[in-house]
Amino acid sequence: MYLSRLKLDSRMATVRRDLASAYDMHRTLSRAFAASDDAQPSRFLWRLDSVDALQGEAVVLIQSEEAGRWQQLPAGYVQDSASKQLDLSVLLQDQRHYRFRLLANPTVSRAGKRYGLVKEEEQLAWLQRQLQKAGCVVHSVLRTRSERWSMRRKGQLVTVQAAGFEGVLAVEQSALLQAAIGQGIGHAKALGLGMLSLAPLSHG
Repeated sequence: MYLSRLKLDSRMATVRRDLASAYDMHRTLSRAFAASDDAQPSRFLWRLDSVDALQGEAVVLIQSEEAGRWQQLPAGYVQDSASKQLDLSVLLQDQRHYRFRLLANPTVSRAGKRYGLVKEEEQLAWLQRQLQKAGCVVHSVLRTRSERWSMRRKGQLVTVQAAGFEGVLAVEQSALLQAAIGQGIGHAKALGLGMLSLAPLSHG
């Protein structure tokens, strides 16, 4: 697995367009993971980590199965990039604690339809269920943001509920967690949601 950090030039018109629409951002980033213009891109997850309007910078984090071909993105789109290859089977250890960060689409299905969860207690309960299925126990968590995104796709207005979480979890079944990280958490992954970031807590 590869983890990459891209610094984008938010003064560029193409970047500003993509920052305004997660669909456009995903479409642009997909070019770095497709062998040709008409090929299907390999799997990747992404998250817009920060935007600094004064500096004209935006930072995007990307998790991918293959190394990104950033030269295939529009000229000038990427100001700087850094990538590293990770072996989750080594990094994830049972009974160890990790800090986590997640921007996700908490939902519930009713009568065959999927609805976004808005209330904080419902979002936190959703997170607990998702991480439990991923072989983890949540020790502490803070909801850092909750917002509704609206954008157009092929002329249709699409609305998605997004919520951010940060906290500490303990790993009980690392194999389940490894699979969940690879697949992403929840729905709307193409919109920059579902990428679970972890950092091990020091033993001291």
